[in-house]
Amino acid sequence: MDAFLQQWQSASLTSVGFFWMALWAFVLGYFISSVIQVLITRRQMREVMGDDGAKSVALGAFFGFISSSCSFAALATTRALFNKGAAFTASIAFLLASTNLVIELGFVIAVFLSWQFVVGEYLGGILLIVLAWLFVKLTRPRQLIDNARDEDAEGADDDGYDLRHWGDLTDPELWQQVAQKFVMEWQMVWKDILLGFTVAGLIAAFVPSEFFAWLFQGVGAGSNDVDFWAVLQQAVVGPIAAFFTFIGSMGNIPLAAVLYGEGVAFAGVMAFIFSDLVVLPVLRINAQYYGWKMALYIVAMLFVCLVATSLILHYGFAAFDLLPSGDSVKAITERDHFQLNYGFYLNLAALVLTAVLARFWWQQQQAHAHHEHNHDHGATSIGLATYLMRALVVLALLWLAGGLVLAFI
Repeated sequence: MDAFLQQWQSASLTSVGFFWMALWAFVLGYFISSVIQVLITRRQMREVMGDDGAKSVALGAFFGFISSSCSFAALATTRALFNKGAAFTASIAFLLASTNLVIELGFVIAVFLSWQFVVGEYLGGILLIVLAWLFVKLTRPRQLIDNARDEDAEGADDDGYDLRHWGDLTDPELWQQVAQKFVMEWQMVWKDILLGFTVAGLIAAFVPSEFFAWLFQGVGAGSNDVDFWAVLQQAVVGPIAAFFTFIGSMGNIPLAAVLYGEGVAFAGVMAFIFSDLVVLPVLRINAQYYGWKMALYIVAMLFVCLVATSLILHYGFAAFDLLPSGDSVKAITERDHFQLNYGFYLNLAALVLTAVLARFWWQQQQAHAHHEHNHDHGATSIGLATYLMRALVVLALLWLAGGLVLAFI
């Protein structure tokens, strides 16, 4: 019983710790998304990234790189670009770049794995964008794209703020609109974020690494000794394992190190790392944004592309005898997620920004309180999936609260 309580405590602390590590990225990503939705018109976006050409895709990748963030925030920004008129391929390029061509992610990979994985992450991010572009060109999902734009037509209008000169940046109305979008983004995905990080802690604390070793074929052999079919199986199983483990590109790196330490091939580990956009909470969010058909198409596209990318990286590194050795992987130990480093100060800045935006949002709510009070929305039907989500959220909150209580008594 004592062992279970200790694991419960560890799981809760890990979940909260992972969220604390990613908090600033969440806030930054949703802030950028909100500003885009308020300031950028569909006409402007179509002029810059409105076609399927190489220029639009390259610009999407560049904008994704400079606004690098976590999966959830990138989803929100991608949706804002898409519904402002950016081409689907350019939007996907932005999504892949903002979650894979990430400087801080490279540091985390370097700590837990090795330089080969860092290089693989950045080269793989570029390969993913190119392969996704080719996938869309070959499959031509024109009807799906048109329907996806219609699915979110309600939020795609251009009734934003008309920024005419720099002095308008001090206009409270501008920031009230940005704050409204910011709060709406959080309201849409906070349940999935909560469940994702709760599952991360559970996996880290309760699931032994032997389970992952059992899941992959060829584990235990050296990276150069695994045959093609075993490498292919591991590259395919990597995303499946990620689907049931963790959400977010930062938090799955420690689990990826566990896999590699157990002997999973380079391709399988890279596929696992690339899989932050093919897990269930992300699928649910994409379904909310674009509808289920497009969400499933995106998952299929990313799955095919990340498996192909992982195989290309594996055999490309092997051709130059650059595959890393499993002996170089550092042992996974308990980490101090709350240490006083750059992330701590970035989180403080993010909390201040959130507080400021929350104040602007509250001012807008107060201004519209009378209108909202007299507006009858009518009865709303609540389905089984909504009740299930609410139940899971309550269980997750109780689980995390109980573990934190154990940690401080």
